Amino acid sequence: RNYIDIVELRADYLNEDELLSIRRFPELAQIPTILTIRRKNDGGLYKSGEAGRTMLFARALAFAETDKRKNFAYVDFEEDYHIPSLEDAAMAYGTMIIRSMHDMNAPVKNLAKRFKEMCKTNFEIPKIACMPKTLSDVTNIFRECKSMTDQPHIICAMGPMGLPTRILAQRLHSYLTFVSPPDSGSFNSVIGHIDPVTINEVYHFHSINDSTKLFGITGWPLKATNSPAIHNAGYKNQKIDAVYFPVCSPDIKDTLDFADEIGIKGLSVTIPHKENVLPFLNKISTQVQKIEACNTIVKEQDGTWSGYNTDTDGLSLALQEFLKLKTLKGWKVAIIGAGGAAKAAAYTVKKLDGKACIFNRTLSKAKAIAEKFGFDAALLSPENTRKLEKYSSLIIQTTSVGMGSTEAPNETNNPIWFYEFTGKEKVFDIVYIPELTPIMAQAEAAGCEVCNGSPMLNYQAYEQFKLFTGKDYLLQK
Repeated sequence: RNYIDIVELRADYLNEDELLSIRRFPELAQIPTILTIRRKNDGGLYKSGEAGRTMLFARALAFAETDKRKNFAYVDFEEDYHIPSLEDAAMAYGTMIIRSMHDMNAPVKNLAKRFKEMCKTNFEIPKIACMPKTLSDVTNIFRECKSMTDQPHIICAMGPMGLPTRILAQRLHSYLTFVSPPDSGSFNSVIGHIDPVTINEVYHFHSINDSTKLFGITGWPLKATNSPAIHNAGYKNQKIDAVYFPVCSPDIKDTLDFADEIGIKGLSVTIPHKENVLPFLNKISTQVQKIEACNTIVKEQDGTWSGYNTDTDGLSLALQEFLKLKTLKGWKVAIIGAGGAAKAAAYTVKKLDGKACIFNRTLSKAKAIAEKFGFDAALLSPENTRKLEKYSSLIIQTTSVGMGSTEAPNETNNPIWFYEFTGKEKVFDIVYIPELTPIMAQAEAAGCEVCNGSPMLNYQAYEQFKLFTGKDYLLQK
């Protein structure tokens, strides 16, 4: 109740013995309520036919109370569902009609035209929910809705790429946006729902306005990230009118086009875009030039993008804190992986005077990094266990393997599943979800000291915050 303004009763989810009681819901809820009985072909669960559905709508709208708070404030009718008696009853009792259409498979274009076609009276709010195929489909929604201020409407893109349409509903002039409880099932994660606590506590939804500065993180699939919580807490702490949110796309060009369209001023860049973003940058920092990987881009006043790498300093500070050392001199380090994070790790180990071997399933990629920093390289396989033992004083795991996995360590969630820890190794995994990753769990069970990527995430995020805002990140006491 502290986080929502309206509640939607999805009657199609109810048990049969509950359906005849839906008329009581608004009074019980004591909050403005939308009645929805969604058909199966529109993404709902109701499958008993239109006659039964019409009867349920009629029972729910009948016997209206003089106290409007006891009536449904809204009723959702699909664009092809026209029952004059129900529409008349809704209008007579002050129940606003949401006229909806859903496409679970494709985006919808020509939105202004479609909205006008959907509504037959001024007593209706058109709603379109669709599934974008690419981020460029979401970009088009923002482009089309930019000037649509004359008529109330609801627009929502589903799926992970559609999340910005929920967080930035105000920028779309959308009458409302939809959230779901965090434990409401896997289907809601598929359609890109966000829970009401997160959208308020992390993204400060109700304070977003036309002047709010936009920042974000881009990657794919970007299933889990703590970066929005860190950055948005910093903005709130310093009273900066800004919001930072995920921008999911497998295509970095689509991401940059989206950023240009809605006015994003800075982006954190994660897997798999740390290297393929480079051709789109007008200026790069010394670290990016040496590492050939970028994790932060900032929009300059002339409209071009500049690239930075805060992973290096973030990892350096995190390692020094973990090892309680200022240098890696005399250390032999195994770096697992050969992506952008591995390049940052190699740069950091070199800067801290350590020696390293790059282990990767594609040897040529490992060699490319190793040659650049004067390190060794090896194929990541059980045949190279001896070599891994040689470089095992510190093992830095830089791949996404194990991210989100809560299973016991195995061949699919631990990139060095074949290695037998002695208890003397130090293990640093850049993954931070879960808190104890599979490789960490296996190492800890053998008596090793382990650390996940949270300290690195925090330190590199503080540097990004300064690049984005020009201010130091102030930690709350």
